[in-house]
Amino acid sequence: MKQHSWGAWGSLLLIVGAWHLAASGQWIPFLPTPGKTLEVLWEEAQSGELWWHLGITLKRVLICFVIAMFTGSLIGVAMGRSERVNSTLDLWLVILLNVPALVTIILCYLSMGLVEAAALLAVILNKVPNVTVILREGARSFNPQFNALAISYRLSWADRFWHILLPQLAPYLAAAARSGLALIWKIVLVVELLGRSNGVGFQLHAYFQLFDVAGILAYSAAFIVVVQLIEWQILQPLERWSNRWKAVPA
Repeated sequence: MKQHSWGAWGSLLLIVGAWHLAASGQWIPFLPTPGKTLEVLWEEAQSGELWWHLGITLKRVLICFVIAMFTGSLIGVAMGRSERVNSTLDLWLVILLNVPALVTIILCYLSMGLVEAAALLAVILNKVPNVTVILREGARSFNPQFNALAISYRLSWADRFWHILLPQLAPYLAAAARSGLALIWKIVLVVELLGRSNGVGFQLHAYFQLFDVAGILAYSAAFIVVVQLIEWQILQPLERWSNRWKAVPA
């Protein structure tokens, strides 16, 4: 674990060093130095603008993440356990998987207007199919012997869920959560850029209009750091916990 941490810090230093050389050496004329980007980041944090817009974006990410995970999990398990449900919904699933995110966002805004509900719905519609596919495969991989064991011991539906179904689904839930976070926050930024008046995406659009690359990089860096912390502190431990039963004692 410690070796992995040192490798991550080494990669970060390499990126920052290459960035500094490219900016200070005028290899990329419009690229600001890391120091200038940090200066803008500090100014935005001091003014409160950074925390305001970052908080709004994270709220949207959280809402969409929870709804998409819950909905996609229910549909995925139903499709994985029932061939009739799978044959009924499979075409819709393929269509949603192949419709570009930008098209979904535009259609939601056109049909509902530039409102918060349209923004959230566009993100959820883009994420639910991915969760559904992963959980469908998880439901198909259920071990029938465990189900027979539950029947023989006459376990209640609650006990079956907590002690048999959920442990088998846990790795798939963890995988869907990790991929989901990476997808959702990117789509949220596009949604904010196209039709909202706040959030990190809106700020990126404003700085783009001003051709302020330092501002764009400052907000991008702040959001990437937050998402990476969520990955390290929540999603990776969750994935390790979900796979703990696979560990074979030495």
